[in-house]
Parts: sequence; C-alpha cells; structure tokens
Amino acid sequence: MTKGYWIGRVDVTDPDAYKNYVAANAEPFRKYGAYFLVLAGPFENPEGTSRSRNVVIEFPTYQAALDCWQSPEYQAAMQHRISAATIDLVIVEGYDGPQPE
Repeated sequence: MTKGYWIGRVDVTDPDAYKNYVAANAEPFRKYGAYFLVLAGPFENPEGTSRSRNVVIEFPTYQAALDCWQSPEYQAAMQHRISAATIDLVIVEGYDGPQPE
C-alpha cells in the first residue's frame, strides 16, 4: 500500500485562534498516523503563487490520509481553522513505482 500525503499551503490570519486548531488536530493526526515532513520553515517560490507556510504530512496509507480529513475529530478541529487561516490543501497518493528515466 502506498503512503498518503497532505500538502498544504497556509496563510495564518489569526495566530491566537490558530493555536486552538493546532491543539484540536493533534488527536486525529495521532489516530491516523500523521507524520510531519514539512512544517513551515524557509522556502523559495520560483514559480506560481505561494502562501506564507507550507506543510507536508505523511500518512501510512492514502486511505488513512482521506479518513483523517473526513473524520469527525478533524472536521471539529477544522472549525477552529476556518476563521484563523486560509489554506489550499491536496490529499495525494504516494508513488512507489519505478523512477522515470
């Protein structure tokens, strides 16, 4: 089974309220095996548009990544984020096939 990933680009507009989201998302992330690969940090944006923060979260499977987002626990956590940040999020299946030549 291939891993799943959340790739998010975030602009936090209310840092204090965003802390409530971070506290609330800990449970569903733990439950579904989330592992942060990228959490903010310096970045370059050589093409296209960007937001102020970038996040890449790895899940043990693509299904776990989908299940986490759809879970009642994450949907409740997300309510804290809606007024505190603007986000672009994709949930993508990892690739474990041969590398292109």
